[in-house]
Amino acid sequence: MKIVIAPDSFKGSITAMEAALSIEKGIKNAFPEAETVLVPVADGGEGTMENLVAATNGRKVSVFVTGPLGKPVEAYFGILGDKTTCIIEMANASGLDLIKREERDPLKATTYGTGELIKLALDEGYRKFVLAIGGSATNDGGVGMLQALGLKATDNVGKEIGFGGGELNRIEKISLQYFDQRIQESQFLIASDVENPFVGINGASHVFGPQKGATKEMVLHLDENLIHWANIVEKETNIRLHEMPGAGAAGGIGGAFQAFFPSTTKRGVDVVMEYSKLEAIIQDANLVITGEGQVDFQTAFGKTPMGVAQVAKSQNVPTVILAGSVGEKIQALYEYGVIGVYSIINRPISLEQAMKEASLLLEQSAEQICRTYFLHHEGGTKL
Repeated sequence: MKIVIAPDSFKGSITAMEAALSIEKGIKNAFPEAETVLVPVADGGEGTMENLVAATNGRKVSVFVTGPLGKPVEAYFGILGDKTTCIIEMANASGLDLIKREERDPLKATTYGTGELIKLALDEGYRKFVLAIGGSATNDGGVGMLQALGLKATDNVGKEIGFGGGELNRIEKISLQYFDQRIQESQFLIASDVENPFVGINGASHVFGPQKGATKEMVLHLDENLIHWANIVEKETNIRLHEMPGAGAAGGIGGAFQAFFPSTTKRGVDVVMEYSKLEAIIQDANLVITGEGQVDFQTAFGKTPMGVAQVAKSQNVPTVILAGSVGEKIQALYEYGVIGVYSIINRPISLEQAMKEASLLLEQSAEQICRTYFLHHEGGTKL
């Protein structure tokens, strides 16, 4: 019997690899002889770089860059197993998890460190990039990232603007004279699930600003500033970001990539599954087990378990989803080869305790599910 284990992280608790190892332990408790293949997955947010590096036998490069609030942070870029593709995770340099909750401020948070990561990788000779842009703390329209790569954004007296979404309304002129020319020699694949436009009620500021610390007043100010920046970009490049799908990703950095980079965008989980060769791995499997911290109606809109289940269904292999909590309206998942969605919580327990015990709870759940499934399917024959 072959079981493919392809979970996302259980955010705030354990990584995708840790989750996969716990599930594997539970399977081996029930069936020591089972063949297990671990393929930790992500959807373009936190953990994407780690998972792709692990899945391709690549390596990480440690560097120091400018953090979201301007202080130095240790960050990484990954080199995939092909030794030519560089994976950069925005959350690693400009992520929300790098800031204490009480310090979150999208008026000040910058993407400058993400630009530094790109520049450092260019300096190392890489020209093929995967950019995972989930989990950002920023709402600066990607201006900080562009500044790190040589773009000049100046005010009415020729002074370069500072960091953060609160500075964008000061921009009167931009210059690409010193913008890194190696960008145009490179390929950039953007891993993002976000379809939101740059500005407006469905744009970056209104939809994602509050989770980054923006008050109602700040949201309006940030949106006005992004409109101002979008007007500048349109004047300079003839590219109109305002209503462009996906331009609102990661506080508008999606729009910066669309306007200034030779880039294409793909659903994050699809990028990870493609590079990890998940479809080929699943072909002769009897069962796939995936999961993440919260599964609900949003899972069907391209989150990791959904993407894994779609691939498994294409190979006629059933999928089981394990979750810390199971929300409402999950029925849509059953149309994509999912045969069951299970909470790993086995008793009344606090969220804090559940997160602390996540590894053990996953192990126990995986063991019981496998015992039940293979008992009733004659050694695990495909459905």
